[in-house]
Amino acid sequence: MLDVFLLCFVFGAFSGVLAGLFGIGGGLVIVPFLIFILPMNSVPSEQVMLIAIATSLASIVITSLSATWTHYQLGSLLKVPAIHLSMGMVLGVFLGAFFADKFVANYLQLIFGVYLLLVALQMAAAYKPKQGLRLLNTLRLKLAGSVIGFASAFLGIGGGTLTVPYLVKHGVKMKNSVAISSACGFPIAFIGSVSYMALGWGVEGLPEGALGYVYLPAFFGIVLSSVLSATVGAKLANKLPAQKLKRYFSVLLFVVALNILWNSA
Repeated sequence: MLDVFLLCFVFGAFSGVLAGLFGIGGGLVIVPFLIFILPMNSVPSEQVMLIAIATSLASIVITSLSATWTHYQLGSLLKVPAIHLSMGMVLGVFLGAFFADKFVANYLQLIFGVYLLLVALQMAAAYKPKQGLRLLNTLRLKLAGSVIGFASAFLGIGGGTLTVPYLVKHGVKMKNSVAISSACGFPIAFIGSVSYMALGWGVEGLPEGALGYVYLPAFFGIVLSSVLSATVGAKLANKLPAQKLKRYFSVLLFVVALNILWNSA
């Protein structure tokens, strides 16, 4: 368990910066990393994916709070969109965790990967929406939150790759979109991780140190370093020019989309 903890501690610093910088929660890099290292601790192959998703969500609970607090202090967090998106996400996360425990995610991953590629192209091309924040009424925000919450819990991500493009498309500034996404990562991660703990409770064959499907050595390793590095990323997000931040985010989306499509093939 010690080797997993140390590896996760080192990796957590990197994921924390990404969480604060892009509002992604870090799950897009944490899940693949855990899938790679969990077999080192003799985790059964049929449980690796669920444990990786659950542990990723549990770590995002802490990193999202750290990044959100920094964004709030810097004045970039818009509370109303964050609240209504989060309300919709609650239902979506419950459903996503339930279906992830029952079905193989290959088809959803394929759709998700194609979507990310299209969004990356749009952001790289500096697409500018004609209309702005007024389009984001409470009903649309809650519906969007439900869809984002479902996909996030199903794939073990914080939702930023869906939340940020959705908000930017509707005219929200990039730094505000990142801040809102960071805040919305908390309900996704909290409800998702608790759901996975419950779903994994009493399951036979789980490794020592597992709380349901959440693997505690990996969780503590990631959290102890990422909680500090997330504040660094959040400060960078508020200093970088909006167009540069969009371009960097589009590159991240390209890499993640290609990885998802490769794994779902």
